[in-house]
Amino acid sequence: MAASSSIQLLTPALAILVLSFLKLSTSARASAGSCYKSIIGFGDSLTDTGNLVQLFPPDNPTHCYRPPYGETFFKHPTGRCCDGRLIIDFIDPKATLNSLPAYLWRDESTDFRQGVNFAVSGATALNNSFFLEMGLQDLSTNVSLGTQLRWFKDILPSLCSSNSSDCSREFLQSSFVLMGEIGGDDYNAALLGGIKPDEVKPYVPGVVREIASAIEELIKLGAVTLVVPGNFPIGCLASYLTYFQSSSQHDYDTDTGCINWLNDLAKYHNRLLQKELNRIRKLHPHATIIYADYYNAAMRFYRSPNKYGFRGEALRACCGTGGPYNCNTSIPCGYLPATPCKDPSLYVTWDGLHLTEAAYQLVAQGILQGPYSTPPINTICPLASTSSGGLLL
Repeated sequence: MAASSSIQLLTPALAILVLSFLKLSTSARASAGSCYKSIIGFGDSLTDTGNLVQLFPPDNPTHCYRPPYGETFFKHPTGRCCDGRLIIDFIDPKATLNSLPAYLWRDESTDFRQGVNFAVSGATALNNSFFLEMGLQDLSTNVSLGTQLRWFKDILPSLCSSNSSDCSREFLQSSFVLMGEIGGDDYNAALLGGIKPDEVKPYVPGVVREIASAIEELIKLGAVTLVVPGNFPIGCLASYLTYFQSSSQHDYDTDTGCINWLNDLAKYHNRLLQKELNRIRKLHPHATIIYADYYNAAMRFYRSPNKYGFRGEALRACCGTGGPYNCNTSIPCGYLPATPCKDPSLYVTWDGLHLTEAAYQLVAQGILQGPYSTPPINTICPLASTSSGGLLL
């Protein structure tokens, strides 16, 4: 399978991935979608393309299904918590409204064989019961990563032409699995729900274990190519900067203005996650598990915003209600008096918790083209095909 001596020493799964990504376009849209039969997504609001919408009554939709969400690319709300496209939309080269169907937004004609997205805004890695025991009653959803995995296992037989386990494994072996950024809402729910910060850090290992368990389950089902993102620098998000405003300058990074201890929490999560991924790689050497460094891919925007075109103040939300960070955690974007900025492309943050399409596109580019993925994706070329024609050249 090796096309050159530079990839002869790679594992078979990594060799396939290396042969699948070389022709990456400068816009970060030529990627896994053109090399695999399907893209399968899991995660939270950073990946949700419409699932949460289906869990709300039509007459009282979630705020992410209200204007001005979706205004930049789709020109109307789609359920994405963004002004336009998400990272997963840039991984899928079709990048249209229905290019990766949301699992809960389906009818009899929906075809999931070319991709399906199980991500739900507000989804946590830990089960809902954990948060109820902590006294947190107002979660945006009771969907966890385990729930999403059950949904996937329920429909997996229908994604094949036969009911054999071999068919299901073949489907997964030719699929690109994006775990999404899961775990962020475990911390959002607790920190923004009033749980003391020093009580949150101890359950980070449990969050990471849940992610690792899901990855291992997917590998056992047949997955061989998985991308697992770390957490973003939450100390740079307008919602956190507003909620945890401090008079102590020691709480803030002097270079960026981000809150140090919140970013330390994200980095702690990411360290534990990478340690678990290394453990899983040793147990399953046939599988390629790529760590996507969302933290550093985004951190460069806060260190050098003008370099990346973000001239609207990197720490302020585009859509908000005023104040030092243009954010009120009690009045989300989508509800008056919150209003959007004139040009979201000048902002890193869209609504306080989520980034703008412009920021997501640059994060996707950094993951796909380098250097923010381990192993690096930018060494990978599409030079393989299958008898079924799943991999396209």
